[in-house]
Amino acid sequence: MPHRFSPFKGRPARALAASAAALLAATVAAACGSRAGDESAAAAESCLDTSGDTVAVGALNSLSGTMAISETTVRDAIYLAVDEINADGGVLDKQIEIVAEDGASEPTVFAEKAEKLIREDCVAAVFGGWTSASRKAMLPVFEDNDSLLYYPVQYEGLEASENIFYTGATTNQQIIPALDYLAETGVESLYLVGSDYVFPRTANAIINAYAEANGIEILGEDYVPLGSTEFSTIVQQVDAADADAVFNTLNGDSNVAFFREYSNVGLTADQMPVMSVSIAEEEVGGIGVENIEGQLAAWNYYQTVESDANSAFVEAFKAEYGADRVTSDPMEAAYNSVHLWAATVEAAESFAVEDVQAAAGGVSFEGPEGTVVIDGENNHVSKTARIGEIADDGLLYTVWESEGPIEPDPFLEGYDWAADLTVTE
Repeated sequence: MPHRFSPFKGRPARALAASAAALLAATVAAACGSRAGDESAAAAESCLDTSGDTVAVGALNSLSGTMAISETTVRDAIYLAVDEINADGGVLDKQIEIVAEDGASEPTVFAEKAEKLIREDCVAAVFGGWTSASRKAMLPVFEDNDSLLYYPVQYEGLEASENIFYTGATTNQQIIPALDYLAETGVESLYLVGSDYVFPRTANAIINAYAEANGIEILGEDYVPLGSTEFSTIVQQVDAADADAVFNTLNGDSNVAFFREYSNVGLTADQMPVMSVSIAEEEVGGIGVENIEGQLAAWNYYQTVESDANSAFVEAFKAEYGADRVTSDPMEAAYNSVHLWAATVEAAESFAVEDVQAAAGGVSFEGPEGTVVIDGENNHVSKTARIGEIADDGLLYTVWESEGPIEPDPFLEGYDWAADLTVTE
């Protein structure tokens, strides 16, 4: 059996604040199964067949439900990357074939479809997932079957698995730079608004710890069910609190309702800016640029990033899907993930999971956002942090960026103020 490691063994595990712990525990319990390092559960033998001219991979994204507004474009990026790789000769001289499934915005469906892709479709790897709830539900499936998931979306950190490659930002590459930016621009108070599941609650536990250490007052913290469209009460409370800024961890089409209500009551970016970490170019169109112009978002990539690699990426995407389409951070990270997997397979000279894992550290790709490199210690990638402002053309333009790629620190080991989140396993 391949060597398995526990990401929490030999390093400090990070606990959630009380407000987040109960929800995370419930989510993990719902997604029952062994965790990394659980030697009692033997990995199922892979049915991957590489004897022919093709190799199968899975694309698992929500094409229905509340998250479809965000995840459909990720699916498009996966197909674009596969087409490019196939046109260049494939992977180890094999053409890639995609087996596509709809996660339907439900964590249990993601787990079921992941199991199908691994055991019935015999894929070499799966690309997809968005919400942390979907990732948590899939995590034991990939560990128990010793298969690989490439997860493309920024998330709350505090996790590492040998069977997941995290190609979106972890906390120190997005949320902390966003907080640093707000603090540097004079923000002394925040109101927190989020969807009621793992990512927002965990992110806000971290934000609270940061705020306490940096003299920022949290004036309110509200959550709504994922997919909720009723924001009149919360927006009234935000308005009354008169915070310097709002930190937004809403996901999916809830953002449409929130920003429309925000605009309806007369709140503007000049009066009370909103920093979002789950709104990209794709979502702006659904919200209506008139409702969100001037607001801020923290990501690692925007369509407007100036580089030859990005120009080629945007041109290829629009040529394939239409000149009116936009690119965004999660889809760019998904695009990168397919190329990183292919490069790792080539480096390993093998599709076998154990060989891919062993070869992954240091594998890089010159992506649209810049060079990304896999950290072999935690399966995350280095990323440049960027703060963007939404303009009247619906695109985001960088107003700040880090000096270079930031090494991933998913357990916040480099931050003294995060010590209170540490527990001993």
